[in-house]
Amino acid sequence: MNKDVFLKRVLEIIPGGLSWGIIITLILLSILHPVTSAVIIITFDFYWIIRTVYLTTLLILAHHRLKRQRNEDWFASCLELPLDRGFKELCHLVIFPVYNEGLEVLRPSLNSLSASRYLKENFIVVMAFEERNIAARSTAGILEQEFGAKFGAYLSTFHPDGLKGESRTKGANATWAAKAAKKYIDSRGIAHEHVIVSCFDADTCVEPEYFGCLSYHFLTSDKPHQASYQPMPVYNNNIWQAPSFARLVEISSSFCQLIESMRLEKFVTFSSHSMSFKTLVEIDYWPVNMISDDSVIYWKGYLHYNGDYRVVPLYITVSMDVAYSSNIWRTMVVQYKQKRRWAWGVENFPFVVSGFIKNKNISLLNKLRRSFHLLESHVTWAVWAVILGGIGYLPVFFGGVFFNQSTIAYNLPKITGLLFQSTVLTSLIWIFLSWTILPPRPKGVSWLKNVVLVLEWAFVPVIILILGSSPAIDAQTRLMFAKYMEFNPTLKGNRVV
Repeated sequence: MNKDVFLKRVLEIIPGGLSWGIIITLILLSILHPVTSAVIIITFDFYWIIRTVYLTTLLILAHHRLKRQRNEDWFASCLELPLDRGFKELCHLVIFPVYNEGLEVLRPSLNSLSASRYLKENFIVVMAFEERNIAARSTAGILEQEFGAKFGAYLSTFHPDGLKGESRTKGANATWAAKAAKKYIDSRGIAHEHVIVSCFDADTCVEPEYFGCLSYHFLTSDKPHQASYQPMPVYNNNIWQAPSFARLVEISSSFCQLIESMRLEKFVTFSSHSMSFKTLVEIDYWPVNMISDDSVIYWKGYLHYNGDYRVVPLYITVSMDVAYSSNIWRTMVVQYKQKRRWAWGVENFPFVVSGFIKNKNISLLNKLRRSFHLLESHVTWAVWAVILGGIGYLPVFFGGVFFNQSTIAYNLPKITGLLFQSTVLTSLIWIFLSWTILPPRPKGVSWLKNVVLVLEWAFVPVIILILGSSPAIDAQTRLMFAKYMEFNPTLKGNRVV
């Protein structure tokens, strides 16, 4: 085993090793020394109460920004910019990596693009199909007939299967499409610095002002090529039809992204995002052998620019589908696999730390800070629900008569009750905010659905137990033992996207 491989394996073991170490240590302490375990758990409970209040405050602030900025006339703001900013020359390359999505998924995405309040002649749209999908060419032909004349350029690409060095990932398909787009861009003499590339999930529907908002932030940024641009993802396309379990999980995911947008020191690209095409080419595109391509692309930019790279939040939404299936059990499985795929972002840790070791131009302080943030976020994800929902009760169970008569045993349920009260309060805030991002209720959906949307929040504790820590523990354990995951597309409704 060479040095690089050994280092990679050590770094792959660290996140899962820490998570399992914390869990096992607390369980053993609850049995062998319940007082020490109770003190740790009480401290963690207090920490979590403070953290919950802090994150909910950030959510309120982010929501206020979203409410204010998503209704701005961004296209008009672009037109008011000085001519030397280059708005008229700015082109948008939009890539939709497609697995085996059908027309019912792809049409709404392209329709939203054609309805954008922007210069359609400045769009280069690439529908990136997988060659291994037998229906790809027929689907591509239909879409070319319907949408080919609506944009400045419209390309269909077909990513070959089994290329050397590649895995079956979205990033491999997106990279193939971007390289094909580069040939077109170069043949037209378009400068790379005048192109913004947006890589969207196949079910992504943009708001009419999205590209105006993106263009304005790009053109007014001090270092536009040293930034990625992240809209706020909301899972609204089919939210009124989705079952309660799936709807709650996806609303929570949207809120988490809103919260992250307020913590710029930790903000990383996620799902649908945009960036300079010049930068994308310089850093050699998305990774072709990693599942978490949407976040790794940020770290590639960060390493390339020696730490002088950031994510600019765009307080405007892009809508995607809620992942669900034909019954509650299958929906749980679909949601679990999706969250485990997101948790597989832990593969970023060995990638980033290895990059830091090789890069001598990033300060040691920044290396330590960013490495800690990345590790802490994944370990916290893996242990918080286990501690709050399970281990927190073990000292009382194993403590015996002596422990249960102690002051700590008396205060432990009180602290737990305080945590519950703070959770109820924050849940009420989340319920109210969730209403504000819902699309209008479609015709044919009963008004009683409004009542269901409130009552379903009672299932949050169940969701926490099922999807709180378990997907992260699963992903980290697989990485520990080099059981590398493959890219599993998410089933949404009766279709894979």
